[in-house]
Amino acid sequence: MSRTLVTGSAGRLGRSVVSALAAAGHEVIGVDRAQGTPADAAAELPADLTDLGEAYEVIARFRPDAVVHLAAIATPFSRSDVVTFRTNTQLAFNVCDAAVALGVGKVIVASSPTVIGYGSPNGWAPDYLPIDEAHPARPWNAYSLSKLVAEETMRSFARTAATRLAAVRPCFVIAPEEWEGAPTQSGHTVAERLDRPDIAGVSLFNYIDARDAADLVITLLDRLPDLPNGEVFFAGAADALAREPLAELLPKVIPSTAEFASALTGCAPAFSSAKAERLLGWQAKRSWRTELSQGSI
Repeated sequence: MSRTLVTGSAGRLGRSVVSALAAAGHEVIGVDRAQGTPADAAAELPADLTDLGEAYEVIARFRPDAVVHLAAIATPFSRSDVVTFRTNTQLAFNVCDAAVALGVGKVIVASSPTVIGYGSPNGWAPDYLPIDEAHPARPWNAYSLSKLVAEETMRSFARTAATRLAAVRPCFVIAPEEWEGAPTQSGHTVAERLDRPDIAGVSLFNYIDARDAADLVITLLDRLPDLPNGEVFFAGAADALAREPLAELLPKVIPSTAEFASALTGCAPAFSSAKAERLLGWQAKRSWRTELSQGSI
């Protein structure tokens, strides 16, 4: 049995990751200062991983085979810039440093599509659509910058460590209860994001069901030994969180996308998960069309 330690185990994505790992036969250790880690976890600990000593202590105590690092201040502007940047970057460094030093075999670090830089108050335009991992990163706030630093931290360890590392950029995560009307991380319901393109348009209508993101994590853990060390993957639904095709909708919401929006045919999303499909054989299974409560469609 593989022992996998999940940081941020009580979070929107962490809960689904814990449950999916346990269902797949992993012994899961949840680490989160907040309550809410699923009972599927074999153990949980409210550790402060921004303290390097605590990060080492947690890894040394449980000696996991793998670490899935999800803990972070999860949304832009929810805390002060200095707290957001310091917390997220310190977490990524401490977890990677402790895991590598103590011989953990596999580490996955959660990043974010926000590293691309959409939503900038000074204007933003893509180099092309759909956006993939080769697209230049242009972070403009403390949150997106902290996530890019987390990626670079992971890559720096991957260059010299025996540990296999990778990062995932999960799109706007929708937890199972949010399909039934619970508020999303933006404070709006999924139906409101569909009904008001100005809300979802800021993030280019990207999204992913938390369970699909969890499936990617499991698949990536299995495939890490076969991949070049330090890879980064987008993880998104196979369609956009929009009632209209993005070729028509995106230029209305973000005029600077007009030059490239025609490349998005049908209900195709603005972010491509083709790399995960090509290298991992992973595809998202769930869509707002199948998961959203029928009364909300």
